[in-house]
Amino acid sequence: MRIILASASPRRRDLLAQIGLEYEVLPSGAEEKPAKALPEEAVQELAMQKAEEIYRRICGQEREEFIVIGADTVVAFEGEIMGKPKDEEDARRMLGLLQGKVHQVYTGVAFCGKEKTGQMFRNVFYEKTDVSMYPMNEDEIAEYIETGEPMDKAGAYGIQGRCAAHIEKINGDYNNVVGLPVGRLYQELKKYKSEHFSDIR
Repeated sequence: MRIILASASPRRRDLLAQIGLEYEVLPSGAEEKPAKALPEEAVQELAMQKAEEIYRRICGQEREEFIVIGADTVVAFEGEIMGKPKDEEDARRMLGLLQGKVHQVYTGVAFCGKEKTGQMFRNVFYEKTDVSMYPMNEDEIAEYIETGEPMDKAGAYGIQGRCAAHIEKINGDYNNVVGLPVGRLYQELKKYKSEHFSDIR
């Protein structure tokens, strides 16, 4: 069965490959402007928008069963949703808020596709992980921003990169912070296998 990841994120690609799923990449062009304010609702909304945009794009061309996976990750601190920084100053602001504190990382995951009856199905969920960061001084923040790593990451940091030096502990799924809770995704796909798919591996 054709499995499509509606994301160009190399981190999500690596995580899917890690659990042995064979897939192809077709990045979504959906506009990322959620109507929901709560982070757990916003990430689910955006993930489904991405998955459905690709579904609509290929549905008329694909006769066989297929599934599209969409995902969106945000960092939240004291009620503020933090996406990717707009510039270096925004990255400095975000890191200044997070250092020495506990924040939350939310990833919404949606999958939809054409089942064996020819009908469309949808499923969406989210995972939350609490992350504690050690205090960072101004020089450490500046040096980290200079690496360029914060600029394409929610909350202006990558737990799997240089910022690992400043992570004190996490409570929850580490892969969720990287960008895709693949354990939960695999379990959700297993639930749907007998109902919607002829075969999934």
